[in-house]
Amino acid sequence: MSDNIYETHLEPSPANYTPLSPLSFLARTADVYPHRTAVIHGDRRYNWAEVYERCRRLASALGARGIGEGDTVAVISSNLPAMYEAHFGVPMAGAVLNAINFRLDAATIAFILEHGAAKLFLVDPEFSEVARDALARIDRDIEVIDIVDPYYEAGVRLGALTYEELLDQGTPDAAWSLPRDEWQAIALNYTSGTTGDPKGVVYHHRGAYLNAVSNVLAWNMGAHPTYLWTLPMFHCNGWCFPWTLAAVAGTSVCLREVREEPIFQAIREHRVTHFCGAPIVLNLLINADAKLREGIEHQVHVMTAGAAPPAAIIEGMESLGFDVTHAYGLTETYGPVTLCAWQGDLWDGEPSEVRAALKARQGVRYHMLEGLMVADPETLAPVPRDGITMGEIFMRGNNVMKGYLKNPNTTSKSFEGGWFHSGDLAVWHPDGYVQIKDRSKDIIISGGENISSIEVEDVLYRHPDVLEAAVVAKSDEKWGEVPCAFVTLVEGAEEDPQSIVEHCRENLARFKTPKHILFGPLPKTSTGKIQKFLLRKRAEQA
Repeated sequence: MSDNIYETHLEPSPANYTPLSPLSFLARTADVYPHRTAVIHGDRRYNWAEVYERCRRLASALGARGIGEGDTVAVISSNLPAMYEAHFGVPMAGAVLNAINFRLDAATIAFILEHGAAKLFLVDPEFSEVARDALARIDRDIEVIDIVDPYYEAGVRLGALTYEELLDQGTPDAAWSLPRDEWQAIALNYTSGTTGDPKGVVYHHRGAYLNAVSNVLAWNMGAHPTYLWTLPMFHCNGWCFPWTLAAVAGTSVCLREVREEPIFQAIREHRVTHFCGAPIVLNLLINADAKLREGIEHQVHVMTAGAAPPAAIIEGMESLGFDVTHAYGLTETYGPVTLCAWQGDLWDGEPSEVRAALKARQGVRYHMLEGLMVADPETLAPVPRDGITMGEIFMRGNNVMKGYLKNPNTTSKSFEGGWFHSGDLAVWHPDGYVQIKDRSKDIIISGGENISSIEVEDVLYRHPDVLEAAVVAKSDEKWGEVPCAFVTLVEGAEEDPQSIVEHCRENLARFKTPKHILFGPLPKTSTGKIQKFLLRKRAEQA
């Protein structure tokens, strides 16, 4: 028996210990605010009692199919009510939600379905063509459920049942339970990483719970916000905001198309208070016709992350009356885990361009992130807080992923020294705020989407006229960054950039296709390694 009096006869029990899970948020809000609007989609409204019932129907219908703990349910969909409900109904069944990026090509989606061992696939007909092509590449049957949207008439049916018919097979008051262990997986998200095949990032219930709460605290969301889904829910599970909105009894306004007109219309019609988006979304709004903004007189809060936003975009959004919060994170950290916390008493009086430059920094750690530092990637010694010395950003805490699915070596390497290695290079300012300066990984972030340079290079090398290829990021006013390809041709081949672009379009998702093709010999070290830092300079000068 322990000599510690505080450990003797004071073991945890169901009365004083509950595994943390964002599923708790749904149950509480449905109990406390059953009649408050939870989801808006066109003319349809679902209150919290109805959403809770629909999620229980989904969970019980999945359970009746034998889907439970350790099983994966995949979904490819725009931001629809079914996508929102899947964030609760799937884990209520004990299963793991795999929300797939609908911009990916069929080969990559097929890899994800196989690697994640999906047992059920929810498909929005808008993406039925790529889903069908992906399924055709798999040598096993996966049940497909069609998410039929009354506001979308195109696409084709792939499954025998619709999502609503699946819910009809469930029970509205079905019993469910929290996970037996908060370390259980709740979601699976794939990131491009630095290799051709994407890596499966596993989230646990505890991390999802804590990052959802962190969103509330970091953004001062208060009670009952109205949130517009400009951010895809497939992206780090919508940065955990499906669960955040359940915690604060907020209202989700669904949005199929991220265009300036429907965004401003939704903000005006539903008095939207919050939305998230990559800098490309903000740039879209800044350059929109001023008439589209007419009638919006209330305060709207914007959170941006993804590619580091230029200060000019932040300044432009704030000149339109939007309050911008800059956050930073990765798929491996449940989305945002740092923010540029505003020092009002110190910064409010600065000129607008200075305030925008301050907000463009990646900032300080979220409330629930235990540790954040900029350090030497070899020794893990923190760099001086001088705003000059570069190091790698490291994080640790409960809102760091469980690990990479079926990839123990990469998981172990990413956690070396007890810290998560982000691969992003930054400086540490005297006030403790971090600012990204470059990336040690050769990842290109275009419109908020990760693009693996190696994956694009592999496709380029398959072109018959290409001898050597290297891909780097090039700054772009619209997308933040775009792929820029440097190509050395085989002897006798003619420079035909259009042929190379068409080859890439046939083998890659469109957003991964290089926007610039530059020809010539590639700079190399004495050992033959391509010097990409020189190519980045050339790309910016081109």
